[in-house]
Amino acid sequence: MMSASEQFDKRLLKSFGNDVFISVKAEIRRPHLVTIGNHVAIDSGVYITTKASIGDYTHISPYVTVIGGEKSELVLGHFATIAAGSRIIAGSDQFLGEGFTSVTVPEEFRDKVEFSTITISRFAGIGSNAIIMPGVTIGEGSVIGAAAMVTEDTEPWTIYVGTPARPLKIRKKELMLDYAKRLGY
Repeated sequence: MMSASEQFDKRLLKSFGNDVFISVKAEIRRPHLVTIGNHVAIDSGVYITTKASIGDYTHISPYVTVIGGEKSELVLGHFATIAAGSRIIAGSDQFLGEGFTSVTVPEEFRDKVEFSTITISRFAGIGSNAIIMPGVTIGEGSVIGAAAMVTEDTEPWTIYVGTPARPLKIRKKELMLDYAKRLGY
């Protein structure tokens, strides 16, 4: 078990709750724009460049990337998880040929950039190596299968697979809702 000194310096965050573990090997580029609830784990290799609001009982697994800069945001609901290697693209160049696509180029010479909020609603799960594109809302209890690419909002309590992601079947919700109620949610 890592000691407190071997964790990310949580004092840099906008706010954080109780029982929060953030690996010292996580990189949160704008910690002053990040709020974290209770009972949260953020593992090694996680890289976040956006604003973020992270709910209670959430887990962000190793090597998850959340990009989009300070004008974009990740909203992660209570009891949500993001599995290893997933990519959350909250902001991106549009690659229209109207300018350069490097963040190192002065803004007047840049291509158009889309900034957005990605919402991963409560009870949702993102499978390993999934890709979530700008502006998407993952519906309550929705699950995204491994290696799927989500380009549109998902329906609640539905399992999605493939590229682009498409609905596979409805997910059971009664037991999870009961457990959450028993935890006070």
